Amino acid sequence: MPIAHLSLGSNLDPERHLRAAIAALRERFEEVRVSPVYRFPAVGYNGPDFLNAAASLRTDLSPATLNAWLHALEDAHGRDRSGPRYSDRTLDIDIVLYDELVAEGEGNLRIPRDELRHAFVLKPLAEIAPDARHPASGERIAALWAAHPDHGAAFERVALD
Repeated sequence: MPIAHLSLGSNLDPERHLRAAIAALRERFEEVRVSPVYRFPAVGYNGPDFLNAAASLRTDLSPATLNAWLHALEDAHGRDRSGPRYSDRTLDIDIVLYDELVAEGEGNLRIPRDELRHAFVLKPLAEIAPDARHPASGERIAALWAAHPDHGAAFERVALD
């Protein structure tokens, strides 16, 4: 089965929403690895800090079906898609990588995600999938994170319990 790597984030009651999202992933998928959760500043607008994590899972779903499932999970947690792209979120889950696939589709599906250039995606993902490769460049996630300008920065680790 393919392996999907996800980015998870929230800045509205984030502990509750991330806990619930991780539980839902573990209920639906047999093999789920979750990174530690880190606090990152909002990107693209002035807003409360986000809590971000990464998850890797084996899936029997196609990328489009998985994306639709994740959107339904976001919606169940009150995700409001009516505002600007960069805004506060109860829950934001994106498929960052899906094996070594490059794809675009409905529902904002883009694999690999452009957000792979941001620390809030790379740091947690490098912790659980350092050997995963960016399908366009072939670079390992660990190498992309090591080369990132924020690689040496200290980000607060947040426990969800």
